Amino acid sequence: MKKVLLAQTDTTVGFLSKNSDALIRVKERPSHKQFLKVYAQWKTFKADGGRIPKAQRSYLRRAEKTTFIIKGNAYRVVNSGEHHNLLRPYGWLYSTSANQSGKEYERSFCEASADIIVEDFRGFKESLPSSIELLGKRKRRKLR
Repeated sequence: MKKVLLAQTDTTVGFLSKNSDALIRVKERPSHKQFLKVYAQWKTFKADGGRIPKAQRSYLRRAEKTTFIIKGNAYRVVNSGEHHNLLRPYGWLYSTSANQSGKEYERSFCEASADIIVEDFRGFKESLPSSIELLGKRKRRKLR
């Protein structure tokens, strides 16, 4: 899928795509910055080669609205809700906030930039982003 979706995620309004280059073009951000990879379920995360340190597994299964960073890559697993239903057919998608790099959310820019607009009963609203935790073999550190 080379298309860019504009959708309400479980936290805030975001751009979603299987193609990171399409997101780089839309956001106008440096190509060396990586995107968050959002999975519909843990099984898909594992099948994609994802591994979680043993000491963190039970915590992460219960964590909601949490992005975790392992070895420099950011991941999230959305287990339920409308965002989960959107992700399920794709398995996983790259995700980023719906704005130009370094700027505030502007609905007109987002709608003009997206190939597909997915607006459900929740509409589009900016809210608090997910918390971010850096995971090591034994420790975890909250970054946001």
